[in-house]
Amino acid sequence: MMEVLIIEDEEPAAYRLMELIKQYDPDIHILAVLSSITASVKWLSDNRQPDLIFLDVHLSDGLCFEIFKQVQIQSPIIFCTAYNQYALDAFQLHSIDYILKPVQYEKLERSLNKMENMLSRTTQRIPEMDLNKLVKAIQLQKQVYKSRFMVKIGAKIKPIKIEQIAYFLSSNKLTLLVDKEGRNFPVDYSLDDLITQLDPELFFHVNRKLIIHIDAAQEIHPYFKGRLKLILYPPMDEGADVIISSQKTPHFKVWLGQ
Repeated sequence: MMEVLIIEDEEPAAYRLMELIKQYDPDIHILAVLSSITASVKWLSDNRQPDLIFLDVHLSDGLCFEIFKQVQIQSPIIFCTAYNQYALDAFQLHSIDYILKPVQYEKLERSLNKMENMLSRTTQRIPEMDLNKLVKAIQLQKQVYKSRFMVKIGAKIKPIKIEQIAYFLSSNKLTLLVDKEGRNFPVDYSLDDLITQLDPELFFHVNRKLIIHIDAAQEIHPYFKGRLKLILYPPMDEGADVIISSQKTPHFKVWLGQ
């Protein structure tokens, strides 16, 4: 039975990955789901190496490569990445494989088949990852994030620049772009799709229904059980509370203070 570790800081993405892994093979044992460098280093220091690691590049407290500087990893790795096409060759050359976000079953299946085929051949070893070469290759590539969204206003199509956006909201099976003037515009993306296209220094995935721009957080208040309550501008419809979970609170503070 294969034992797998998932290191992914976005809850919806981690949940989707778990579902797809179980779809591929219900007998695969998911040992843990970790969301930060700190948690990953501690887990890997305290436990035996898993058979396989699914590793997100951008974690809540930095780039995943910091993990390798603090603990030795011998497990094969499949990177989960939102990097653009120009950077993907680096992952292909210096790891077992990569999966482009949002994760699709067909790509996951190919990656797992590839690893199982390698393991089944006694003469073929899993290639060792050259971390230094991988980091250098990634640093040479600049991730391209969306700078504007095209929205429909009546019979016209208008560009909305990133700096004009307050937040994205999932409501009634629609994804709405809300600008800083409080106007709502439907967009043809899910929040999971959007988070891979937005600069993580500017946008934070609060929960399954909300992604906010850093300028939209006008006030932050301590809430029950280690959570935070946000006051957004413009305010959400009907004055709905925006709560940061206790799990995401440390990551939110790091993001806000960067």
